[in-house]
Amino acid sequence: MHTIEELIELALKEDIGPGDITTDALVDETCRGEGEIIAKDNFVLAGLNVAGKVFRQLDHQMLFSSSFTDGDRVNNGNIIVTVSGKLRSLLKGERTALNFLQRLSGIATLTRTYTEKIKDRKTRIVDTRKTTPGWRALEKYAVRTGGGFNHRMGLYDGVLIKDNHIAVAGGICQAVSKARQAVHHLVKIEVEVSTLHEVTEALESGADVIMLDNMDIKTIRSSIKMINGRAPVEVSGGVQLKDILMLADAGVDIISVGALTHSASGVDISMRIRGPI
Repeated sequence: MHTIEELIELALKEDIGPGDITTDALVDETCRGEGEIIAKDNFVLAGLNVAGKVFRQLDHQMLFSSSFTDGDRVNNGNIIVTVSGKLRSLLKGERTALNFLQRLSGIATLTRTYTEKIKDRKTRIVDTRKTTPGWRALEKYAVRTGGGFNHRMGLYDGVLIKDNHIAVAGGICQAVSKARQAVHHLVKIEVEVSTLHEVTEALESGADVIMLDNMDIKTIRSSIKMINGRAPVEVSGGVQLKDILMLADAGVDIISVGALTHSASGVDISMRIRGPI
């Protein structure tokens, strides 16, 4: 998994390449400047630390300060960050820092929209593995910032037996049995099901969590009645904002929403730079 520093280095190399020919032509390397990052929209903030690291990777003495913290709501016109240091570094880091802030704040904002819908319920909104390659840790952080929870980080930290696994293993009971023998006792085993018959099989197999995949609400309610508290129930597959409250009231414990990361729109943020000073 990429570290934040590695992602920042990759993003800066992608943008600057061998050098910013515009900035280097116009700005003396000794000049200093200051800038303000400004909200052009109303949103939930996420990614301040990453933006700060972008500028400090270009100028380790860069001053970066904010009266906000990740998770705060900001409004159109708010000055989110003030930053000062080498003018060349401000100009070179501007786009990369904003890209991180816009993307992560967009995810946090969308997640908050979902979690606010069921803020008085015990149901959890969780993300999926449908993340931007290389950005998973950051995007899942943004989900948490928006009030959601994380599903497994990858294929390595949780057993989730899906339809293709069931097919190659010869059935749900066989798949759960093989997985149980292969992992240690602290690892939970989740099984994805799409029919009431498969719900019965998952219960018989002793699955720790049962995921109801792409079921209609009538079948979901029937499944929850069958499970009757013997395992936590997750619902996944095409979940939309309008469905959240209905699913929570039906008794679903966990709702996984791929859209939190794969369909979040970036928020509008700009940076105003002044210099030399």
